[in-house]
Formats: sequence, C-alpha cells, structure tokens
Amino acid sequence: MTSSAELTASPAVPLSMWHKFALAFALLGLADVLFYDQAPGLSLPIFTAALAVTSLLANHAGVDRSRTKLAAVVLVVGLLPAIEDLTLLSVSSAVLATISAIALTTNPAAEGLRLPVTAARQLLLVGPFRLIPDAIATLRAHDFTRLLLTWSIPLALGLVFSLLFAAANPVIEQWLDQLRPQRIVSNLSVGRPIFWLLMLSLIWPFVHLRWRQRTKAPRLPIDPEAEQAPSIAAPLLNPQTVIRSLLLFNLLFAVQTALDGAYLWGHAALPDGMTYATYAHRGAYPLIVTALLAAAFVIIAVRSRQQDEPRLIRPLVYLWVGQNLLLVLSSIQRVHIYIQSYLLTHWRIAALIWMALVAVGLILIVVRIVLDRPTAWLVRMNLIALAATLYGCALVNFSAVIGDYNVAHSREAGRSGTAIDMPYLLSLGPQALPAVQRAMLLLRGESALSRMNQSLLEQQAKDMANWRSWTFRGWRLQRYLDTHPLTQNPS
Repeated sequence: MTSSAELTASPAVPLSMWHKFALAFALLGLADVLFYDQAPGLSLPIFTAALAVTSLLANHAGVDRSRTKLAAVVLVVGLLPAIEDLTLLSVSSAVLATISAIALTTNPAAEGLRLPVTAARQLLLVGPFRLIPDAIATLRAHDFTRLLLTWSIPLALGLVFSLLFAAANPVIEQWLDQLRPQRIVSNLSVGRPIFWLLMLSLIWPFVHLRWRQRTKAPRLPIDPEAEQAPSIAAPLLNPQTVIRSLLLFNLLFAVQTALDGAYLWGHAALPDGMTYATYAHRGAYPLIVTALLAAAFVIIAVRSRQQDEPRLIRPLVYLWVGQNLLLVLSSIQRVHIYIQSYLLTHWRIAALIWMALVAVGLILIVVRIVLDRPTAWLVRMNLIALAATLYGCALVNFSAVIGDYNVAHSREAGRSGTAIDMPYLLSLGPQALPAVQRAMLLLRGESALSRMNQSLLEQQAKDMANWRSWTFRGWRLQRYLDTHPLTQNPS
C-alpha cells in the first residue's frame, strides 16, 4: 500500500500547454474587463494579484513552497501603494513586487538585489516574444489540432469565395446580410484586437514560466507535448484537405453559377433598385479574382500524379475548373452588358482580354493535369499565351475600334447606349477622326464636334509633318482623311 507521506512527496505533474493557454485566455478576459476603454485604478492591483496567483497555479510543479510566505509578503507590500493611488511610482512598485514574488517561488536561482532586475528582463523584455513560437509548437503537437488544420484551408478559402461572391452578386449579399455580421463587427474596434494581442503577449511568460539560468540549476518541467512535434505544414494540403476543399468549393461555385444563369442568361428579375448594367459591372472583377484564386489553389494542391492519390480528386478538379470557366464566361457577359449600356473604353477592352487569358490559363491547367506536366510547363505556356496576346494587341488600333463602336452604338445613332462622350472621344487622339466624322453626320452643326475635329486634324498634321513621328498607322489614317473630305469640311 502507498502511504500518504509517499503520496505527498510524489512529484507534481506539470500542466499541459493547452491548460496553460486556457489560463492565459482567462486572464486576457479579465484584462479586457478591467482595462479596455476603462480608466485604471483598483483594477491594476486586482489584475496583478490574479496574475501572480495564476502563475503559481500554472507552474505549481516548480514552486518552492518554502518561499511562498515571503513572496506573499512582497506581493502585498508592493500592491499597497497602487491601492492607495495610481502614480508612476505605485505602478512600478506593483509590477516589481509581482515579478519578484513569482521569481522567488519558481526560480531557484532568484536571490539578492538582482532578483527584480533579472525577473523583469526575462518576463517583460524577452518573455512576450515567446507567445507565437510556443503557440506554434503547441499546435504542432496534437492530432486534434492537425485535424482542425485540415479544415483550415477549406473553411478559410470558402469564406473568401463567399465574400467575393457577395461582392459580385446582390442576392448572395442579401443572404449574408441576414446574418447581420455588422452587429459583431460594430462592437469590435480596430484597437481591441491589438490590445488583446499585446496583453496576451505580456501574460503568457507569467503563465508558462521558463527561466534562463547561468548555472546548471534545475529548470521547470517542460511539457513533452511541445517537444519533437511533427511538421505543422504537412496536413495543410494532404489529399483529405484537398477533397474537402474541392467539395466545399464546388458547392459554393454551383450556387453562384446557378444565380448567374438565372440573372445573366435567363433575365430573371433583379432586386429592387438594381439594373442589369449595375449588376454586370459590380460582379465582373470580383469573379475574375475568384477564378484566379481558384486557379492558384489547383496549381498548389494538385501536383504531379501520385500513386496514392485518391481517385476523387481529379474529377472534382475538372468539375471545379469547368465551373470557373463558366464563371469567366459570366464575367465576360457582365462586361458585355455593361458595354452595351455605357459603351467601350480601353479599360473595358483590357478587362475582356484579361478574362480571355484567365480562361486560357484554366484550360491549360486541365491540360497540364491530364498530360501530367510540371508547373514549369504551365508557366511557359501561360507566358507564351500572354506574349502572343500582347503582340496581337500591339497590331490592333484600339482607339479607332473604340471610337467607331461608341458612335455606332450611341443614343444619337438610335441604339441603346449612352450619349456620345465627346471628351473621351477627343482623348482617343487622331485615330478617332473617322468616328468623329460619323458623329458629325449624326449631329450636324454641333460646334463641339467641329472644334474637336479641328483639334485632332491639327494634331494629325503635326505628326505627319515630321518624319521622326511617322507611323504606318498614321499614314493609313492620313490616306483615309484625304479620301474623305467631309472630315475637313464638315459643313
């Protein structure tokens, strides 16, 4: 039989890191109640006393019970000035008394007048920087945490995709708005999380004491769960995580695809106050960002074919890439609807070209997976597609295309677009002169167009007068002007 004396003499079992973090967060909650947005007073001695008691409880395995009475006296004497009144001296007295009492009971080497200085250096200067490394080491040591990590990417990216869809689709925005997240956000100022982080960094070294000794004095027991931990990155993109991500993402994208099918292609009734042009312009760019994030995830998560790869991954990837292609087509349709209402600009043409490149990139991702090509091949093919596109764009007279389209589809031409934007037409330069000519035929006697025409003609003549500024495009324009005298004689 084990005697009571033997039980009393048995070594104390140290608390696990999880228990210490629980105590640290409990102290953080107390600090939030006592200090945040509150004038300090009695709250300081209450908190420092709670901090000292919690520190001893969390590190009871290394407490020297023969010094506890002396530590209690030091703590009470040091807190009395802070109870009397809060001044710089009384705050300093409370802080020094707290760290000295903790060091007396838990640090075998703590003695003499250097005790508060050494304790302050280790707890207040060095200690706060241990929070993040200790948190990572604790996370790495638990199977349950690694299980949570396998859901971190699906849930985090799922939230990002949901927010992007809400920015692109007013229906999804209304669904999310019913959750009223602004009620939570309104109560959470920017300064509060910063306060929490700073306070937790200050609290943690007191809860998880780790004294650095110059001699070979025994140290406090260290939680073995934090030792020899496996890699934290290993479970982040394992096959189970990828499958969960693809299942969740396909579901989210299916909702967006169905809504786009109803509104963009089926012309269903939009929410009150929302026009098709506004709906189209609002959603085009967030959806392209969504497609780019999806492509990046596929590139990172789906590497070269492996023997142990689950069969479900590839079909889910193909389905998701297909949904992303539909997403890009919806974005192109959105820009097309917007152009029909508000006509062309350089940026809108650039957006259409960019969306086409994104679609090509998604197709190349599928080809890469099917042919089992390396990532370098995918990069080369995308660079080739980009170079070919830029080369082709260099040969296209976009200013003339924009000018002709805007005049031909304007309200003055009897189409559904807006009125001719004369300042923008002028900004296109001399290449817009053919469009200006057509506009002058539609609006005879318009003085603004006559002045615009004259200004562009003068600029064109100046460009053609100097051989150094000669271009083949400018020469072709000049031939057009020479054969269409209406441009020079509008009346």
